[in-house]
Amino acid sequence: MLCTTVRNNVECPFMTKKGCSYEGNVCKTIVPQCEGCARIHEYSEKFYCQILPDPMAKWKTGNCNMATHVSSIKVETKQKINPIKASKRSKG
Repeated sequence: MLCTTVRNNVECPFMTKKGCSYEGNVCKTIVPQCEGCARIHEYSEKFYCQILPDPMAKWKTGNCNMATHVSSIKVETKQKINPIKASKRSKG
């Protein structure tokens, strides 16, 4: 349904016929960690996340998984190989 509270005439999954079904009946503004994300849009002179109604909840436990400006670095660890087992595998 289309939002009638903060994001007027924008599709919102929390809108029902009775109004906004999200906690507090309104989306919350972005937090400082959101600065630089491509999913931020300005509505009514305030900045809101396009996807999340409460950005602070995503940043509580670490990085937001929806953030476009944060990249997760995966560290690959090289597993030690037992030379005796490796020689047996190559023979068989």
